[in-house]
Amino acid sequence: MGTVLSIRFGGPVEPASRAAARDAAARVFAGWDSRFSLYRDDSELSRINRGELRLTQASPALRDCYAQALDWRDRTDGMFTPHRADGLLDLSGVVKALAIDEAGGALHALGLEDWSLNAGGDILVAGSQAPGLDWVVGIIDPTDRARTLAVVPLARPLRAVATSGSAERGDHIWAFVTGGISPYRQVTVFARDIVTADVLATAIIAGGEATLNRSTEIWPVEVLAVPREGSLLATPGLRA
Repeated sequence: MGTVLSIRFGGPVEPASRAAARDAAARVFAGWDSRFSLYRDDSELSRINRGELRLTQASPALRDCYAQALDWRDRTDGMFTPHRADGLLDLSGVVKALAIDEAGGALHALGLEDWSLNAGGDILVAGSQAPGLDWVVGIIDPTDRARTLAVVPLARPLRAVATSGSAERGDHIWAFVTGGISPYRQVTVFARDIVTADVLATAIIAGGEATLNRSTEIWPVEVLAVPREGSLLATPGLRA
């Protein structure tokens, strides 16, 4: 997926359990990557984009993922879409989040209750960082990667956070606003699940202020946005 996955534990964990957690998460991500990667010529999604495989002939897993992406397209009024401007089908907007979610389930299956999964800055946590202490996440300044804008606790029920923007990969998201450039350099969404957080972060970058306002009205999320002029926007829960 072109990213790094890291696992942190909220307390002492035996070496064997650490190794099992690492291996389980690696297997999950390898499985998603082998099917959905656009960097691998042999992936199922690459074969579809080359016309070697029809979508109707694809595996149930791929068709289900595509259906979820289409559902999110409808729910965000098209601001999130699995269809790229060049005509290719790109499911990375939901695939990484689904992989994170499945990896979290794998850790729970191993009996691990206190952990943090970080895949390229998209984070899902469970339990506590320490007894009585919530996990916290630092939000990086997109104009200065050495500076932290905020440190936010991932308190229940918002245990997932995803960030989208131009700081890491440039302006790679087409914005449905005048000029095709998002009014936001960076958008971070805190949600109850990682898929919602990831999708809405992308949708708000694409749709601008109207999508931000609509998202916070419909979904129980908090948002931290960095407009291009350099100010900072935070929903009431974060300001509190």
